[in-house]
Amino acid sequence: MQGEGRLTGADSVFVRTSGCNLRCRYCDTRYASWYPEGEDLSIDEIVACVKRLEAPYVVITGGEPMLFAELVPLTERLRALGRHITIETAGTLYLPVECDLMSISPKLSNSDPDPAEHPRWAQRHRATRQAAQVIDQLVRGYDYQVKFVVQTIDDCLEVEAFLARFPQIDRSRVMLMPEGTDPVELAERGRWLQEYCRQHNMGFCPRKHIEWFGARRGV
Repeated sequence: MQGEGRLTGADSVFVRTSGCNLRCRYCDTRYASWYPEGEDLSIDEIVACVKRLEAPYVVITGGEPMLFAELVPLTERLRALGRHITIETAGTLYLPVECDLMSISPKLSNSDPDPAEHPRWAQRHRATRQAAQVIDQLVRGYDYQVKFVVQTIDDCLEVEAFLARFPQIDRSRVMLMPEGTDPVELAERGRWLQEYCRQHNMGFCPRKHIEWFGARRGV
């Protein structure tokens, strides 16, 4: 079940790629980024799993799916099955994929790793977490939504500065999402953030899967 964005509540099967070119401080799927793990499945095996589960929506997420060239033939196969395809990406890499909804989550400074704990990754992450040309390609080439992870009002101001650099982004497709995996914390952060979104003509993006299932793998 999709828990975020425009398709919240849609009956979905998730294909999670393992591996990421970024290292977000707050990442809640570290098994697919900081410490990647998982099975090495062929495209045929992935497609067979999707067919068996029969959900009409397929969400390809990560990690960072755009790292893998196999994403191109995989999305072509899923398109041939008639599935609706969402790709969840940070918007730093581009592949000419088949996609019905490009879900772009540009990373703000609140995602930067602790430089004392991870000096090399902190430097690399800061330098590569936004790629203007890639974001432009994605929003011009696909139906899209743009989601930002927000902790404080300063993050909202950073979002405004980002959007000023990208006038091609339709503000009605922008969503702000509270950071966190604890339902109480999400509710507290969500109260003021939802009002901010209403006042600034942006969508509010709750993390409904946390409410429904908790911060668990495989749901």
